[in-house]
Amino acid sequence: MCDIELVEASKEHESQAMTYRQRYIDLGEKEINGSSQLIKYKDYDEWLERIKSEKAIEPSLTHTPSTTYFMIRKTDDKVIGSIQLRHHLTEELKKDGGNIGYGICPSERGKDYGVRQLSLVVEKARELGLDKVMISCNKDNRASAQVAIKNGGVLAGEGFDEDEVKVTEIYWIDIV
Repeated sequence: MCDIELVEASKEHESQAMTYRQRYIDLGEKEINGSSQLIKYKDYDEWLERIKSEKAIEPSLTHTPSTTYFMIRKTDDKVIGSIQLRHHLTEELKKDGGNIGYGICPSERGKDYGVRQLSLVVEKARELGLDKVMISCNKDNRASAQVAIKNGGVLAGEGFDEDEVKVTEIYWIDIV
């Protein structure tokens, strides 16, 4: 189980990250959850500046700092997942989004990496002093719901993703 590690995205991951990005593009996917919109950036340095500025945001009612991580498989140094930890919840994130967004490389799905990635970021949330985290996923995304449940997530209700015009499920994970 120690074949993976969670690391903050940095310049040293550029090649692996852009390969990760390309895997999504090759399959026609339009989004990489938990990556702070990496799919929209052809310039990795520009994307790095974005995530650095997101981490430095001053918390307010409408904004929250966040940290973007890559999950790296140690055996081949491959980026196999991305996950973003939002340091607190705004009113908007309480309705849809939550504290954590995550994605797994399409070729690595179904191998329990999502469960392990979320487990690792829950530890990061604990280090930030959070006592619980919220995760939302589209109601039809059973794989994502199972990732939350396997990490102690308890279904607390439904929300609505206005961008995708879909009902979401809201899960809470206690981390005390």
